[in-house]
Amino acid sequence: MKKTNIALATAVSGLIALAGTVASTSAVAADEKEKCYGVAEAGKNDCATKTGSCAGTAKVDGQKDAFIMVPKGLCDRLAGGSAKSA
Repeated sequence: MKKTNIALATAVSGLIALAGTVASTSAVAADEKEKCYGVAEAGKNDCATKTGSCAGTAKVDGQKDAFIMVPKGLCDRLAGGSAKSA
């Protein structure tokens, strides 16, 4: 019975440690991204636009008020990309 309890405690401890690592990695990954307007394909934007309330509502490719999240510094290098909504 003790071996089962030790194994269970070890497994739970491992899952808690893993969850903490994933949470901190997600926070760091979010800090390294920025919104890039004007480069999303139709129906592929990440969030709401001036004309739509949900992700995936961009009507045309390159819609100026639709954005996607990209790694910081990439937006300036994309054709039509802007850090500000038009």
